[in-house]
Amino acid sequence: MANELSKFESGLVSKATEDGIGELLKPLTREIHLFDSFVSGTSHLADQSVLDEIKEGDRLFLIREDNKFDSNAIMILSPAKKKVGYVPEKDNVVFARLMDAGKKLSAKITGIEKKGSFTKIAVSIYLVDF
Repeated sequence: MANELSKFESGLVSKATEDGIGELLKPLTREIHLFDSFVSGTSHLADQSVLDEIKEGDRLFLIREDNKFDSNAIMILSPAKKKVGYVPEKDNVVFARLMDAGKKLSAKITGIEKKGSFTKIAVSIYLVDF
């Protein structure tokens, strides 16, 4: 029994060392759907090329931003970590509070609609629960 336990422990240590602790915890995480919204600010992007790189189904990163116009600003980044836009100001208060309390949020693109020079990106926002 003790020999089997040491094999298990060494397997965990090697797994964490080789793949990183995030990969070890991945099977223990789940995403809880919170809200459906859209990405705001897409027409004001300095690098518009990101709009051609993203696609429906992509996972997006949400990070808090120190923003003089909106104290609850949450920036949305592409899988390549390029700025896509923001969670709309009308929707971001609760999400900002969750993130400020240490909760991890993510988003997934549920639709992309191009209307002339404007791109509307629909997203679902998730709480990543460990």
